[in-house]
This record gives sequence, C-alpha cells and structure tokens, in this order.
Amino acid sequence: MNREAGPATLPDTLAWALALVARGVADRRHAFHTPVLATVGLDGAPQARTVVLRGLDPTTRQLRLHTDARAGKVAELDASPRASLLFYDAGAQLQLRLGGTATLHRDDAVADAAWAASRDFSRMCYAIQPAPGQPVALPPAAPLDSEAGRPHFCAVILHLSRLESLHLAASGHRRARFDWDATGTLSATWLVP
Repeated sequence: MNREAGPATLPDTLAWALALVARGVADRRHAFHTPVLATVGLDGAPQARTVVLRGLDPTTRQLRLHTDARAGKVAELDASPRASLLFYDAGAQLQLRLGGTATLHRDDAVADAAWAASRDFSRMCYAIQPAPGQPVALPPAAPLDSEAGRPHFCAVILHLSRLESLHLAASGHRRARFDWDATGTLSATWLVP
C-alpha cells in the first residue's frame, strides 16, 4: 500500500479499515479507541457522544461497546436500534462511518462475558449514583465498589451493515462504501469523495 495514496483496491480498503478498528480495540491510545456513537433521540433529534470501543469480531461484523443501562443511549437504542459510529484518525487521514443495528445485553452470557473481561476501574463507573444524566447540585463522588455496578452494566453489540471510508491524500482522496445485506452478502463501490 502506498502510504500517501492508501489502499488501491476495495478489498484492501476494507481490510485496512477493519485492521485499524481492531487496533482501536487493543490500543487505548489509538484514535479509533474512542469513536462517536450516533443514535436517534427519543424526541427524534440526532444524538451523538464519544464511547469506548471494547470489541470487534470482523467475521460476524460485530462491534462491542459498554454503557450504563440507565444512560439515555440505552433508552434510545431500545426505541430505535439503528446506530452509527464515526471514527477519525488524523495521522492516517482516515474517516470511517460504520452503521448497523444495535442489540442490548444486560443479563445474558454476552453481558456476563463483557463484565468479566472489564477492569475494576471500568466496573466502578457503572455504580455511580444517581443515574447518568440526572441533575445534581454537585458532582457525585467516584464509586469505590466495582461489583456494585453490575446491575447497571449493559453491553451494546452493533451488527455492522455498512462501512464507509474516506481517506484524504494529496494525490487524490479515496472514498469507498461497503454494504452487507441480510444474508451477509457484500457489495462494495468507490464513491466520489
């Protein structure tokens, strides 16, 4: 791959994009570790917030995030499970937009496995009182009991149906879209940047 021009083929572009997303899971300092999650708000308005990418299974096209089950995004995804993630890596000059349908996992094997793999520091975040987004007179103290957060823990799996990449380069920008239908069949095309 020419670093300036980026991948030359659609299959190489998809492989590059997924490799960088996988790096974002593994490397907390990588730009793709904290994408922006967009949902449809309960009032119909778009909602966006930064999240932490926790897992990727490229074979099944599933991305995993963790959240507090009391957070507004959980109610939004309950009402409308369509969601997208926006990634941007300034060093690679690459923007990715991933879209799909989210499933919520609170009291099942997916949630249990995600909870077991979480660090104590992360677990404590879900024990915050009162619930996220509630008005308070002063910021609440950080929770100290990592197990107290389990009732509020929720794993979100985004089942990827679209990936769009935009690589910026002086030699010419490259934009590509990858769509998977309900059977998992991939269609790919270049787009005008």
